[in-house]
Amino acid sequence: MKQDAFSALQLRPELADNLADLGFTSMTPIQSQSLPPILQGKDVIAQGQTGSGKTAAFGLGLLNRLSVDTFHTQALVLCPTRELADQVAREIRRLARGIHNIKVLTLCGGMPFGPQIGSLEHGAHIVVGTPGRIDEHLRKGTLKVENVSMLVLDEADRMLDMGFQEVLDGIVETLPSARQNLLFSATYPPEIQAIAKRVMKSPILIQVESEHTDATIKQLLYRVAGMPVGQRSGEGETARTLAVRALIEHYRPDSMLVFCNTKVETQALADTLREVGYSAVALHGDLEQRDRDQTLVQFSNRSVSILVATDVAARGLDIDSIDLVLNYHIARDAEVHTHRVGRTGRAGGSGLAITLFEAREQHKIDKLQAFLDRTFELLGELPPPPKHSTLPPAAMTTLQIDAGKKQKVRPGDILGAITGEGGIPGDQVGKIQIFDQFAYVALRQQVAEHALRQLNANKLKGRSVRARRLSL
Repeated sequence: MKQDAFSALQLRPELADNLADLGFTSMTPIQSQSLPPILQGKDVIAQGQTGSGKTAAFGLGLLNRLSVDTFHTQALVLCPTRELADQVAREIRRLARGIHNIKVLTLCGGMPFGPQIGSLEHGAHIVVGTPGRIDEHLRKGTLKVENVSMLVLDEADRMLDMGFQEVLDGIVETLPSARQNLLFSATYPPEIQAIAKRVMKSPILIQVESEHTDATIKQLLYRVAGMPVGQRSGEGETARTLAVRALIEHYRPDSMLVFCNTKVETQALADTLREVGYSAVALHGDLEQRDRDQTLVQFSNRSVSILVATDVAARGLDIDSIDLVLNYHIARDAEVHTHRVGRTGRAGGSGLAITLFEAREQHKIDKLQAFLDRTFELLGELPPPPKHSTLPPAAMTTLQIDAGKKQKVRPGDILGAITGEGGIPGDQVGKIQIFDQFAYVALRQQVAEHALRQLNANKLKGRSVRARRLSL
C-alpha cells in the first residue's frame, strides 16, 4: 500500500468511503506529513502555501475525532477573512458527507449577529469563524467552548498581519487547556513561532517548502560608470541612480529593497525615484518615529513598492516576499552583504539580489566573492530608463485612522466597519496594524475610497473617527 494513499490512514469508515467517492486517492505533501500526527492527537504546525491541501488535512483530523452524538461545539477553526471561513466550512461539509447529522456553523463579521445567536442555540459540532466575531460571541456568552477539544488557526500569518494577535490570545484563554492545537501558515516568521510557543504543547513542525538557501538566491553584478569629476553624490541623477531605474524597468518587481551606505544617499535616491513616478520611500535614522512607522507600514502592506534603506534602519525588518534586493553600494563587510541578500528568497521562494559597482571597486567584489566562495554573474548593459516610470501603481493603499490602542480599537472593529452593511468584501483588506494613537489598514486600490467613506460614516468603539489616505 502506498504511504501517501489516504487508504493508509486510520480513518473512520464513513470518511474513508467518502474520500474514495470524491476521488481523493493520493495525499499532497502537506497532507501525508501532517495527517498521521494529527490523527494521533498531537499538536502540529504546518507551513504550506494556499492550494497545498491543508483544509483537507485539518478537516479530516477534526471529523475523525468528532463525537457526533454529543451535540455541542467540539472544534473551533479561526480564519482571517469571511471568504476563507466560508470556503473552509464548505470543504469540511464536503468531507463530512458520509457522516450523518454533523453541523458546521460559520460565525463571521459583516453578517447580522442575531441569526448567528439562533444558530448557536441549536448547537454546532464545528464552528468556523473570524477572530473578531468569535471574540464577540465569547464576550456575550452566546458561544460555549467548554467542550472544545480541537483548535485550528488557519492562515495564522495572515491573521497576525491583520493585527489579531491580542484577540487570538484572548480566545485561546477561554478554551479548555486539554485540547489539540493545529496551526497552518504560509510562512513561519518569529511572530508565528511566538504564538506557537504560547498556544501549543510540544508541536511537530512540518515545512513542505525548503528553506531559502544560497542556491535559491540568484546574485548578479551590474557595472556602472564612475561619477563625473566635480559631481557630488546626491546631486542630480548619477550613473548609479540611472542604473537603479534601468534595473527597475527591466525586472519590474512588485516589492524591492534598496540598500545605501549613507542616510543622505538613501533619502536622495528615494526622492529621485518618487519624482519620476516610482512608488518609493526612504528609511534611515533621521526619520521621526511616526514617519518611520508609516514608512514600514506602507512597505510591509504592499502600498509602497520600493523601500530605500540604510543597514541600521533596516535592522529587525521582517518582510517576506521581497522580489529584488539591490545593493546601491557594496556592503561594508561580507556579513552585512549576506544579511541584506537574505531578505529575498524567503518562504521557500527564489530570490534575486543585484550589486552595483564601479570598475575601481573590483577589488571589493573579488574580496566578497572569495569570502562567500561564489562567483556572481555579470549582467549585461541595459537600455537607458524612460523619463518616467512605466510600472503600474502599487496594488494596495493605506488608510490611517486617528484612533488606536489607547482608544481600545481592535482589528475586528476596523474590519467590521469596512466590511459591514454596504461595505467591501473581506478579501480586499490587507494588513491591519494598530499603534497607540493610530491604526492603519491596507486595502486594494479599487476599493479604498469606498472603505474610506465607510470608516468616516461609521463609528469605532461608539465614537466617530477620522480616516485619511496616506500619500507618499
